[in-house]
Amino acid sequence: MAKKAKKRAPTKKTASRRPRRAPKMLSDLFLETLKDIYFAENKIIKTLPKMAKAAHSKDLAAAFNKHLRETQGQVKRLEQIFRMLDKPARGKPCEAINGITDEGAEIMKDFKNAPALDAGLLAAAQAVEHYEISRYGTLRTWAEELGMPEAARLLQDTLDEEEATDHTLSELATSVINLEAEAEYREAA
Repeated sequence: MAKKAKKRAPTKKTASRRPRRAPKMLSDLFLETLKDIYFAENKIIKTLPKMAKAAHSKDLAAAFNKHLRETQGQVKRLEQIFRMLDKPARGKPCEAINGITDEGAEIMKDFKNAPALDAGLLAAAQAVEHYEISRYGTLRTWAEELGMPEAARLLQDTLDEEEATDHTLSELATSVINLEAEAEYREAA
Protein backbone atom coordinates (compact mmCIF):
# COMPACT_ATOMS: atom_id res chain seq x y z
CA MET A 1 0.00 0.00 0.00
CA ALA A 2 1.36 3.38 -0.98
CA LYS A 3 1.55 6.12 1.57
CA LYS A 4 -0.52 9.21 0.96
CA ALA A 5 1.63 12.22 0.38
CA LYS A 6 1.08 14.98 2.88
CA LYS A 7 0.01 18.31 1.48
CA ARG A 8 2.57 20.94 2.16
CA ALA A 9 1.87 24.56 2.77
CA PRO A 10 2.86 26.62 -0.25
CA THR A 11 6.24 28.23 -0.06
CA LYS A 12 7.23 31.42 -1.80
CA LYS A 13 8.65 29.36 -4.67
CA THR A 14 5.57 27.15 -5.17
CA ALA A 15 3.13 30.00 -4.68
CA SER A 16 4.79 32.00 -7.43
CA ARG A 17 4.31 29.14 -9.91
CA ARG A 18 0.52 29.29 -9.67
CA PRO A 19 -1.18 31.41 -12.27
CA ARG A 20 -2.41 34.66 -10.83
CA ARG A 21 -5.92 35.78 -11.43
CA ALA A 22 -6.30 39.14 -13.01
CA PRO A 23 -7.86 41.62 -10.60
CA LYS A 24 -11.52 42.30 -11.17
CA MET A 25 -12.03 45.63 -12.89
CA LEU A 26 -14.98 48.00 -13.27
CA SER A 27 -15.59 46.51 -16.72
CA ASP A 28 -16.06 43.09 -15.08
CA LEU A 29 -18.50 44.54 -12.58
CA PHE A 30 -20.35 46.30 -15.40
CA LEU A 31 -20.76 43.00 -17.28
CA GLU A 32 -21.90 41.10 -14.18
CA THR A 33 -24.46 43.79 -13.34
CA LEU A 34 -25.62 43.81 -16.96
CA LYS A 35 -26.24 40.04 -16.70
CA ASP A 36 -28.13 40.64 -13.45
CA ILE A 37 -30.50 43.22 -14.93
CA TYR A 38 -30.93 41.13 -18.10
CA PHE A 39 -32.16 38.26 -15.94
CA ALA A 40 -34.36 40.65 -13.97
CA GLU A 41 -35.99 42.16 -17.07
CA ASN A 42 -36.76 38.73 -18.50
CA LYS A 43 -38.28 37.69 -15.17
CA ILE A 44 -40.39 40.86 -15.18
CA ILE A 45 -41.63 40.05 -18.70
CA LYS A 46 -43.00 36.78 -17.29
CA THR A 47 -44.48 38.45 -14.21
CA LEU A 48 -46.22 41.55 -15.61
CA PRO A 49 -48.98 39.66 -17.51
CA LYS A 50 -49.92 37.85 -14.28
CA MET A 51 -50.10 41.15 -12.42
CA ALA A 52 -52.19 42.75 -15.17
CA LYS A 53 -54.59 39.82 -15.11
CA ALA A 54 -54.90 39.95 -11.31
CA ALA A 55 -55.52 43.71 -11.16
CA HIS A 56 -59.09 44.87 -10.59
CA SER A 57 -58.40 48.39 -11.85
CA LYS A 58 -58.40 48.74 -15.63
CA ASP A 59 -55.99 51.67 -15.29
CA LEU A 60 -53.54 49.57 -13.30
CA ALA A 61 -53.81 46.65 -15.72
CA ALA A 62 -53.19 49.07 -18.60
CA ALA A 63 -50.11 50.48 -16.82
CA PHE A 64 -48.76 46.94 -16.36
CA ASN A 65 -49.38 46.09 -20.02
CA LYS A 66 -47.74 49.33 -21.18
CA HIS A 67 -44.72 48.60 -19.04
CA LEU A 68 -44.58 45.06 -20.42
CA ARG A 69 -44.12 46.49 -23.93
CA GLU A 70 -41.48 48.90 -22.63
CA THR A 71 -39.67 46.09 -20.84
CA GLN A 72 -39.49 44.08 -24.05
CA GLY A 73 -37.80 47.09 -25.67
CA GLN A 74 -35.46 47.42 -22.68
CA VAL A 75 -34.35 43.81 -23.17
CA LYS A 76 -33.52 44.65 -26.79
CA ARG A 77 -31.40 47.60 -25.59
CA LEU A 78 -29.55 45.35 -23.19
CA GLU A 79 -28.90 42.91 -26.02
CA GLN A 80 -27.42 45.80 -28.03
CA ILE A 81 -25.04 46.53 -25.17
CA PHE A 82 -24.01 42.88 -24.94
CA ARG A 83 -23.23 43.03 -28.68
CA MET A 84 -21.14 46.19 -28.13
CA LEU A 85 -19.15 44.22 -25.56
CA ASP A 86 -18.92 41.25 -27.93
CA LYS A 87 -20.49 39.08 -25.23
CA PRO A 88 -23.50 36.75 -25.40
CA ALA A 89 -26.72 38.18 -23.97
CA ARG A 90 -27.01 35.94 -20.96
CA GLY A 91 -28.49 36.60 -17.58
CA LYS A 92 -27.36 35.39 -14.22
CA PRO A 93 -29.89 34.66 -11.49
CA CYS A 94 -30.80 37.75 -9.56
CA GLU A 95 -31.94 36.93 -6.04
CA ALA A 96 -33.15 40.49 -5.49
CA ILE A 97 -35.68 40.38 -8.33
CA ASN A 98 -36.67 36.82 -7.43
CA GLY A 99 -37.47 38.01 -3.92
CA ILE A 100 -39.41 41.04 -5.10
CA THR A 101 -41.46 39.03 -7.61
CA ASP A 102 -42.08 36.31 -5.02
CA GLU A 103 -43.51 39.00 -2.73
CA GLY A 104 -45.76 40.14 -5.58
CA ALA A 105 -46.96 36.57 -6.12
CA GLU A 106 -47.67 36.27 -2.41
CA ILE A 107 -49.74 39.46 -2.52
CA MET A 108 -51.74 38.11 -5.47
CA LYS A 109 -52.46 34.94 -3.50
CA ASP A 110 -53.10 36.45 -0.07
CA PHE A 111 -55.20 39.41 -1.27
CA LYS A 112 -57.09 37.74 -4.14
CA ASN A 113 -60.50 39.45 -4.42
CA ALA A 114 -59.63 41.74 -1.48
CA PRO A 115 -60.10 45.52 -1.60
CA ALA A 116 -56.38 46.09 -1.09
CA LEU A 117 -55.21 43.79 -3.91
CA ASP A 118 -54.50 46.57 -6.39
CA ALA A 119 -52.71 48.64 -3.76
CA GLY A 120 -50.51 45.63 -3.00
CA LEU A 121 -49.85 44.94 -6.68
CA LEU A 122 -48.93 48.56 -7.22
CA ALA A 123 -46.56 48.54 -4.24
CA ALA A 124 -44.88 45.37 -5.54
CA ALA A 125 -44.52 46.95 -8.99
CA GLN A 126 -42.92 50.03 -7.45
CA ALA A 127 -40.44 47.84 -5.57
CA VAL A 128 -39.43 46.42 -8.96
CA GLU A 129 -39.18 49.91 -10.45
CA HIS A 130 -36.99 51.17 -7.63
CA TYR A 131 -34.67 48.20 -8.04
CA GLU A 132 -34.44 48.84 -11.78
CA ILE A 133 -33.88 52.58 -11.33
CA SER A 134 -30.99 51.82 -8.99
CA ARG A 135 -29.43 49.31 -11.39
CA TYR A 136 -29.84 51.41 -14.54
CA GLY A 137 -28.48 54.54 -12.87
CA THR A 138 -25.41 52.66 -11.74
CA LEU A 139 -24.88 50.97 -15.10
CA ARG A 140 -25.25 54.28 -16.95
CA THR A 141 -22.64 55.92 -14.73
CA TRP A 142 -20.24 53.02 -15.16
CA ALA A 143 -20.74 53.05 -18.94
CA GLU A 144 -19.81 56.75 -18.95
CA GLU A 145 -16.72 56.06 -16.82
CA LEU A 146 -15.72 53.16 -19.07
CA GLY A 147 -15.91 55.38 -22.18
CA MET A 148 -19.02 53.74 -23.61
CA PRO A 149 -21.21 56.70 -24.60
CA GLU A 150 -23.62 54.66 -26.76
CA ALA A 151 -24.21 52.15 -23.95
CA ALA A 152 -24.67 55.06 -21.54
CA ARG A 153 -27.29 56.60 -23.86
CA LEU A 154 -29.19 53.29 -24.14
CA LEU A 155 -29.12 52.83 -20.38
CA GLN A 156 -30.30 56.41 -19.86
CA ASP A 157 -33.22 55.79 -22.24
CA THR A 158 -34.26 52.83 -20.10
CA LEU A 159 -33.70 54.75 -16.87
CA ASP A 160 -36.02 57.48 -18.18
CA GLU A 161 -38.73 54.88 -18.91
CA GLU A 162 -38.36 53.29 -15.48
CA GLU A 163 -38.64 56.66 -13.75
CA ALA A 164 -41.71 57.54 -15.84
CA THR A 165 -43.33 54.22 -14.93
CA ASP A 166 -42.61 54.81 -11.26
CA HIS A 167 -44.20 58.28 -11.55
CA THR A 168 -47.27 56.82 -13.29
CA LEU A 169 -47.64 54.19 -10.57
CA SER A 170 -47.33 56.84 -7.85
CA GLU A 171 -50.01 58.92 -9.53
CA LEU A 172 -52.31 55.89 -9.79
CA ALA A 173 -51.70 55.03 -6.15
CA THR A 174 -52.49 58.46 -4.76
CA SER A 175 -55.30 59.43 -7.10
CA VAL A 176 -57.22 56.16 -7.45
CA ILE A 177 -55.93 52.81 -6.19
CA ASN A 178 -55.27 53.55 -2.51
CA LEU A 179 -58.45 55.61 -2.25
CA GLU A 180 -60.54 52.82 -3.76
CA ALA A 181 -59.00 50.24 -1.42
CA GLU A 182 -59.80 52.46 1.57
CA ALA A 183 -63.35 53.20 0.34
CA GLU A 184 -64.07 49.50 -0.18
CA TYR A 185 -62.80 48.82 3.33
CA ARG A 186 -65.07 51.50 4.80
CA GLU A 187 -68.10 50.19 2.89
CA ALA A 188 -67.43 46.68 4.18
CA ALA A 189 -67.09 47.88 7.78
